[in-house]
Amino acid sequence: MINNSLRKPGWLRTKLPSYPSYGKVSRIFKKYQLHTVCEEALCPNIAECWESGTGTIMILGDVCTRSCRFCAVTKGNPRGRVDTTEHIRVAEAVKELGLKYVVLTSVCRDDLPDGGALQFAKTIESIKKSCPNVIVEALIPDFRGEVMLIKQVIDAGPDVLCHNVETVYRLSPYVRDKRASFDLSLNVLRTAKELNPQLITKTSFMLGLGENEEDIVNSLKLIREANVDIVFIGQYLRPSLKNIHLPVLKYVEPALFDKYKKIAEDMGFKLVVAGPLVRSSYKAAEFLIKNNRFLSYNIK
Repeated sequence: MINNSLRKPGWLRTKLPSYPSYGKVSRIFKKYQLHTVCEEALCPNIAECWESGTGTIMILGDVCTRSCRFCAVTKGNPRGRVDTTEHIRVAEAVKELGLKYVVLTSVCRDDLPDGGALQFAKTIESIKKSCPNVIVEALIPDFRGEVMLIKQVIDAGPDVLCHNVETVYRLSPYVRDKRASFDLSLNVLRTAKELNPQLITKTSFMLGLGENEEDIVNSLKLIREANVDIVFIGQYLRPSLKNIHLPVLKYVEPALFDKYKKIAEDMGFKLVVAGPLVRSSYKAAEFLIKNNRFLSYNIK
C-alpha cells in the first residue's frame, strides 16, 4: 500500500534563502532572462548552493517534452522554439557572477531534431570563450542515444559530462518517461567515455521510491561497468501532492547513505557523494574542485 502520510524527518530541513549572494545570483539570472534548474525543479539546496556561488543554468526554455513522475518542471510541447541568443547571455551571466564552476543543463526537447545538442555546444563554446578558466559540467538529456549528437556536445569541450539515470534499474520504467530507460542512459554515459576517454563522466539517482539494497548495489555495478567516474545519490522529495508525482515511500536515514557511499567507493568510483539532500548539481564546485586529485589531468 502506498503511504501518503510520511512526514519529513529533521535531517531534511533546509535554510530559507536569505543569504546576500543568493539575492545577487537571482538578480543576475533575471537580468539575463535565464532559467535555473534550482528554481524550476524546486531544489531544497537553492539557498546553500547560491550562497556558495555555484550556478546551474537551464537552457532551451522551461517546458519539458517528457513526463517523468518525479519532476517538478513544467511539461508540454515547446513547438520547436529556440532562443538563438541564449548562449551569449549565459556566457555574460557566468562572467558577471565570477563563477569557477557552472553546471549547464536543459529540459528534454524531443520536439527538436537534434534534441538541443547544438544549443548545448554553442553555449559551452561561448562560456569557454568568455571565461576560459571556468569549469563546465554539461548535464545532458539522452538525445535518444544518437552518437553524433552526444559527440557534438563533447566536441564543444565540457570538462564534465553528466547524464542522470534518476532511479534504480528495476524502477526506471515506473518512475521515468516511457522514452527514457536505464539502459539508454547507461549507453549515453558509455558512449561519452568511448568518444573521449579523458572526459570525466557523472550520474546520479534518487532513493525513497521503493528500491531495496539489492536494487541499489546492482544499479551501482551497472553504472560502474559503464566506466562512470562520479556518482551522486540523494533522497527523492515529492514536488507536489498531484497524482502525476510519485509519493515518497521512504525517507532514507543518513547512516544508510553512508553505507551506500562506502559500497560505491569500494567499486572503484573516483568520487561518490551521498546524502538526503544531495542532488546532481549539489555543491558541484565544492566537491569536484576539492577532489582535483583526479580532475587535474583534464581540467587546467
